[in-house]
Amino acid sequence: MPGRKPLPSIPESQRTPLVEQLLEQVESLLEKNREQAEHIQQLRDEIAVLKGQKAKPKFKPSGMDTETDGDANSNDDGDDGGVDGTGGGTRKRGGSSKRSKTQHLRIHETLEVAPKPPVPAGSRFKGYRDFIVQDLRIQPHNTRYRLEVWQTPDGERLLGELPANLNGGHFGAELRRYMLYQHHHCHVTQALLHEQLCEWGVDISVGQVNALLSGANDVFLTEKDQLLVTGLQVSS
Repeated sequence: MPGRKPLPSIPESQRTPLVEQLLEQVESLLEKNREQAEHIQQLRDEIAVLKGQKAKPKFKPSGMDTETDGDANSNDDGDDGGVDGTGGGTRKRGGSSKRSKTQHLRIHETLEVAPKPPVPAGSRFKGYRDFIVQDLRIQPHNTRYRLEVWQTPDGERLLGELPANLNGGHFGAELRRYMLYQHHHCHVTQALLHEQLCEWGVDISVGQVNALLSGANDVFLTEKDQLLVTGLQVSS
């Protein structure tokens, strides 16, 4: 699909509310037209494949595009990078059916970033261009369980119960799962694992690391044995 020509520049003195509204509608229609053209070409490709024919080949852009139009191709997260994430930034050619690589990701935090240079007076806000960055945060998470203590009229003492997956211990299930995975699957030694946990702020001794890796893991072993059975039951 050939690139569309940019809208003509309109002097600020002629930008009446009606002109602004018409410009927004024109841009919206152009964007919808581009999306429909891509969808039509995608359907044509699918029909060609069903007929045993070859779909329209998709050519990668040359390296010159990154130098001449770096802003349009700088969306490294795989999104189209348009206004409000609708694909109004980087323009695709007709027939391109490439989907966003990060559309399935759960967004944990959203930060709005303004341009570094001051925005000139009279500028129009055109929305946002999304840029997804994947990262990892590993930090200790300590929970204090305040067990209620009651005494009945008969003198009996009642105490709140800890979750069953703690097994009465002071280390949670996620921490124990991580230790077992690192030690048995990634072959991390107990000494290195202890050093790593201490650097993250986990208060644990060498003996406690050994105890958690060598004993009281029946629940995890049972869960592992059930993986194959469950997989066979739900798979087609």
